[in-house]
Amino acid sequence: MAKSSMSQFEPLRFDAVVYRALLRKQWIDEDTNRVKADAYFLRASEPGLSVNLASVCSPEQCAGLFRKCYGIASLEVGRIREIGLDVEQDLVNHANIVGLPDREDNLALAERLAGLLAKRSHIVWQPR
Repeated sequence: MAKSSMSQFEPLRFDAVVYRALLRKQWIDEDTNRVKADAYFLRASEPGLSVNLASVCSPEQCAGLFRKCYGIASLEVGRIREIGLDVEQDLVNHANIVGLPDREDNLALAERLAGLLAKRSHIVWQPR
């Protein structure tokens, strides 16, 4: 049933870029200025990890959607798919990274995938 709402959008291209808003300061390693795995853990009530499509919003516009944003990380859809996850578009400017386990269900896999997503992402915007 839930799948039908997704079908109004074509699958995202392999080279499409999505932005993950970094809404907590602790999601960024201050020493290396890299995204930490913490930014890629699924919350229990969420259908997937929320991301915005770079094709329809700039990093600054994406950050502006939130009351407080500490940075914007970019990820290529193809790099997400390489680790067995997918990105499903649900709105014109929004999608979800799907396939992540909940930490309560499989902590080891959740940590491994979050770490892989963090390694594949890089920060493209931070507030001055």
